[in-house]
Amino acid sequence: MEPDPMLHEEVVGRIRAILLDGEIPPGARIPERELCDRLQISRTPLREALKVLAAEGLVQLLPHRGSRAAKLTDKDMRDLFEVCQGLEALAGELACERITDAEIDEIAAAHADMVRHYREGDLIQYYRGNRAIHEAIVTAAGNPVLVGLYASVTARIRRARYVTPMTPQRWALAVKEHEAILNALQRRDGAGLSHILRAHLRHKREEVLQAGFAETEGNDLALRIA
Repeated sequence: MEPDPMLHEEVVGRIRAILLDGEIPPGARIPERELCDRLQISRTPLREALKVLAAEGLVQLLPHRGSRAAKLTDKDMRDLFEVCQGLEALAGELACERITDAEIDEIAAAHADMVRHYREGDLIQYYRGNRAIHEAIVTAAGNPVLVGLYASVTARIRRARYVTPMTPQRWALAVKEHEAILNALQRRDGAGLSHILRAHLRHKREEVLQAGFAETEGNDLALRIA
């Protein structure tokens, strides 16, 4: 057999991106043959990658029946956001102690771009900037373990968190909250930033749940895709 042209990590990364981008809806079967053709790999590395993604909570392995994209219940979503709140709150505290002036300037520039996208009504670009800011704060905490945990948890809610439609009122509130996040970071107010991030993510959790991304306990219907 010819050696697979892609390294294991690359295969995992490509399939992870496919799942997070919503190409395979939650609850849908993983099309193994199609993915093998697309990635030009054999079934063995594909299935090894699916095992990794199952450990991350993105895939559900079905004995003798292949696999499917994982679905999240309301409880799953609440639990994941609860952990994410704690991680970002800690990241905010640490970032205020360790962030450089240059990093603050970069986040301020990203915030300005995000606000511009808000004023232009470009939700897709707004969400990209929003995500970049949150990830930059976590990175600025300077703790690789925290960064790894955050990446693992947020991967499971990324699509819900960053594609949920927003009402004009909720969007305006989110921008106001981000202004407060930036101000606290610039003041290096760790306690204040921690509190703001917790509230910000709590609001986002309720928004995601109201949008219907998660299914209620015992409901076997596929998740709604916004």
